[in-house]
Amino acid sequence: MKKISVFDTTVSDYNHGNQIIMDNAYKHLYELFPNDFFFKLPYMEITNHTVEYIKMNDLIFFGGTNSLTSRMEKYKQWGLSLRNCRNIKNVILMGMGWWQYQTEQTSLYTKFLLHRVLSRKFIHAVRDSYTEKKLSEIGFNNVVNTGCPTLWNLTAEHCRSIKQEKSQDALVTFTDYNQNLKRDKKIFDIIKRNYTNIYVWIQGAGDFDYINNNFRDKIEFIEPNLNSYDKALSSLDIDYIGTRLHAGIRALQHKKRTIIIGIDNRAIEMAKDFNLQVLPEDKIESLDELINSNFETKINLPVENIKKWKIQFKEGIK
Repeated sequence: MKKISVFDTTVSDYNHGNQIIMDNAYKHLYELFPNDFFFKLPYMEITNHTVEYIKMNDLIFFGGTNSLTSRMEKYKQWGLSLRNCRNIKNVILMGMGWWQYQTEQTSLYTKFLLHRVLSRKFIHAVRDSYTEKKLSEIGFNNVVNTGCPTLWNLTAEHCRSIKQEKSQDALVTFTDYNQNLKRDKKIFDIIKRNYTNIYVWIQGAGDFDYINNNFRDKIEFIEPNLNSYDKALSSLDIDYIGTRLHAGIRALQHKKRTIIIGIDNRAIEMAKDFNLQVLPEDKIESLDELINSNFETKINLPVENIKKWKIQFKEGIK
């Protein structure tokens, strides 16, 4: 029995989007390693105690979030440091992404940390072509673009079962850390004109105050936990429209017609690579037309890359 650690982004985090990511990451890992022992590691608070556990493990995974940056000494998206990285090695990326668009060159500090802790033996899976390019630029050639693990089960057969025509009601999200009241009011006004009932899910801890203070008209809140969100997606006849990327992907998993408003590099890059239905924020005027059109959900899933990443564990571990 192998011992397997996972840097878990749900630990000490206020964003339920990370629960969506990790839920999917664990599902795929449990399929790959059904008889092995898993345990969760904090991804930010990497203490001496954490490192002692890391040393005991056969495999270490980190997946599906945007914890890679050009300057890890400045943008703290992963709790690595010069001190703790001495005892962390052979971490395997699982659908990892780059934090925002960054034109600056990757710092020597970042290169050192990543070359110290990331596996050279195993292939890394990354979220999009942008991340793949960033890692390639600093010498990582053992990388494939698989998309986020949340996409991996959105097969052609699954997508064909998502209806193309507009639903009667809408399920909406907004983003607490990327507030743009003019943009979001425009989105909300278009949704109000087109749907009978509007349901709102709180993905981040700050979403409620922002929405409750600005969009109180005609909405019904869904309880702010993933279980309640899943129940709503399973039981309601709704379209998903919102700025929360992973809430949108969760809606697709539940076979709901989905329009994601692209407000950052994650949604934009995944739309380019995998044909997610993403409307850039500078094209909000087109939302009304898109809502009232029939469109097919057709994810261009990188099946061969996902297979290549998975099969290495059957072939490479004794």
